[in-house]
Amino acid sequence: MHQVSSFPRQRGGFLLADLIYYPNGDQPEATEFISVFLEFEQGVAESVEAQAKFSLLDRAGEQVPSHSHITDRRKFCPGDGGFGYRNFIKRSWLEESGHLNDDCFTIRCDVFVPKELSTEDRPVDPVPLLLPPYDLHLHLERLLEAKTGADVTFEVGDETFKAHRCILAARSTVFEAELFGPMKESVDTAAIRVDDMDAEVFKALLGFIYTDRLPDCPPLEQATLAQHLLVTAERYNLERLKWICEEKLCMHIDTGSVATVLALAEQHHCHVLKEACFRFLCSPLTLSAAMATDGFDHLTRSCPAVLKELMSNIVARVPADY
Repeated sequence: MHQVSSFPRQRGGFLLADLIYYPNGDQPEATEFISVFLEFEQGVAESVEAQAKFSLLDRAGEQVPSHSHITDRRKFCPGDGGFGYRNFIKRSWLEESGHLNDDCFTIRCDVFVPKELSTEDRPVDPVPLLLPPYDLHLHLERLLEAKTGADVTFEVGDETFKAHRCILAARSTVFEAELFGPMKESVDTAAIRVDDMDAEVFKALLGFIYTDRLPDCPPLEQATLAQHLLVTAERYNLERLKWICEEKLCMHIDTGSVATVLALAEQHHCHVLKEACFRFLCSPLTLSAAMATDGFDHLTRSCPAVLKELMSNIVARVPADY
């Protein structure tokens, strides 16, 4: 089974392409995934050079970074089967992600088509125009690495980091108050000491502030980094970073980490993450395995109230699931 949505043609008022949606994948090996493709409208004879960006939207209508992908620029021809992503979203992840709204979700598809020059003296062979990909983050990343014009220094552990106070202040109200508030004179002349934070975490924090992205790393390291960055995001009032960390942790819950993640979610008011932990623990087997971990002992001591909420949640779920 698949569903089709149509896109208006750029010129002439005809249809250019259809967005094809397969809720159970388009191939037997992709049954755990939702597949999305863009297919050329059969009634159109000419080919078009284009790119397409597929984005899952959250409840606020914002693009989810981990599920926003842009295709390569290619020749788009009728009957070629279209192009897109077979493993666009894993259904089990989507159900746990908090992006569903009354069991519905939204996929946005942006199509980038070169435009021809339309002037009286148009050349015989007009050059197609395509907006270059967004690359501001690459320029800012290069600025951070080169330290050109850096005017503030941080000491974290045994490492020193140089940055640009205007960029930090633009991204974080906490940095703005620290760098341009009443204590400005003291930070103008001395390095700022950052305690209770690992140097690698602070490096990832600066990278996000400049590029709006987290570093690429293996899944286990990514989950550990997300735990630390979630705390850091709240410390510096970076709501988007906190939201991204919450999303990543929802994807890496297991019996060994669920108690620690649940305590983190309770302490930092991450409601979506807490609900994902509750859903994971609703099985007696997973709950029993989680209770045997050191993290559960910590959860019992640090967040006793959440245990009552967990038990009430499990009781409420059991009749429906069993």
